[in-house]
Amino acid sequence: MSRLTLMARTRLAVSALSTLLWIGLGATLDGVAQQVEERFPGVSLGLSYETRALPTLAIQPFTSGFGDPSQATQVENIVARDLRYSDRFQVMDALPAALVREEVDYALWDQIGATWLVTGRVDGAGAAAVLVLELHDVVYREVASRGRFSLAEPGSPDFRMAAHVVSDSIVQWVFDEPGIAATRIVFSRRMEDGSQDLWVIDSDGENLRRLTSHRGGEFGVPISMTPKWSPDGTRVAYTSYKDEGMPRIYELNLATGQEKAVPTPRSGDYISPSYHPDGRFVYFAVNSGNSSGIYRYNIVDGCCFGSVTESRSEDISPSFAPDGQTLAFNSNRLGVGAPQIYIMSADGPGRPELVSPYVYSTPGYYTSPDWSPVGNRIAYHGRVQRRGAHQILVAELDGRNRVRQTSQITFAGVNEDPSWAPDGRHLVHVGVRDYGHGLFVTDLLTGNTRTLVSGIRPNPPAWSPPLSPSIR
Repeated sequence: MSRLTLMARTRLAVSALSTLLWIGLGATLDGVAQQVEERFPGVSLGLSYETRALPTLAIQPFTSGFGDPSQATQVENIVARDLRYSDRFQVMDALPAALVREEVDYALWDQIGATWLVTGRVDGAGAAAVLVLELHDVVYREVASRGRFSLAEPGSPDFRMAAHVVSDSIVQWVFDEPGIAATRIVFSRRMEDGSQDLWVIDSDGENLRRLTSHRGGEFGVPISMTPKWSPDGTRVAYTSYKDEGMPRIYELNLATGQEKAVPTPRSGDYISPSYHPDGRFVYFAVNSGNSSGIYRYNIVDGCCFGSVTESRSEDISPSFAPDGQTLAFNSNRLGVGAPQIYIMSADGPGRPELVSPYVYSTPGYYTSPDWSPVGNRIAYHGRVQRRGAHQILVAELDGRNRVRQTSQITFAGVNEDPSWAPDGRHLVHVGVRDYGHGLFVTDLLTGNTRTLVSGIRPNPPAWSPPLSPSIR
């Protein structure tokens, strides 16, 4: 069967489903569109989703050459969930063992409706185990890719990450794009006593754990916040009040647990750090009354403290374009209490360009910019004036870094502090729903949203770059 025939086979079903959805949602979307136009001048309704059918990927039960067969089953289950969370496939797993055959019967898998088939065999056991994986193109009846992946002892810190690496390889093989499974999200978490420490969680919502446990700040309550990952995923820069109750910038080495402080040659509050894509410089804000700005420091070499912006305005939250030449930041240059999003050269000279949808006499409130690692888009959150719930917006820039389109992405509840995944299509963000606070992941192409973690009070999250099992 050709791919064109396969697509035609699914197009009718997809069209019918889309018609039913629009009949049911049409009135609601018309109302939402009107609200968006009123609340966000110049902003289009940002319902972005895939209209074509997702390919069906079947996972044949993984086998075990020798050793504990449960290790193969555990890896298979992790991979299946990762591929669902990629929002790129319709995944068929938990299939009967009768489908396990030494030779792949492509005609059988085609009848079942699979486009792709994954088969796997675990050789060895424990930390010495290796997964032999094959990706089969059912339509063309051939092995499209194969690989061998080192695993880890089940229950060890590296086991799940090793399986996530397998999942991302499958996404890379099929789409030639990065996956998001072998990643983590770091965020600060507010506890009942008012303390805030850094926590980290795997992209699939597993392995939640605490990174910092500081004492200090006002009344001895630890406060750490606004974490950002280094480009290689081995370090996290963040703001903490742990020394004398003053906000300062620190870097945590995830492998050693050692912390390094950014020096403070200027007086003021040191906040909102971000790494330059070269991994050497940390950019951050220093606010000191009538003199504030964005500064940088070479934290690898321990030198070269310098300024990027200096003004009476509060310039904070720098975020870099993938090439490192341009940064987005937040500033109240148009008035106190009315922050907007700007972009400018990372070297500092030149006039900043406004990105957020400012309209005269309606100053708005837009903050927390994050530049996508793929493409030329900036996500942030905001609202017009001081009314309405915060929502996430995405500015699409053209080749000259001018705003081409701004879209609102989420609607239910409050949505704030977006951070891009390495694939440039998923966002993690803080949300408030009827059932409480949490972190949520939204796919901008399909519109799928899932809860990453709920029942906690998170503050701005940051999505890591792709990680390896050795990065903990």
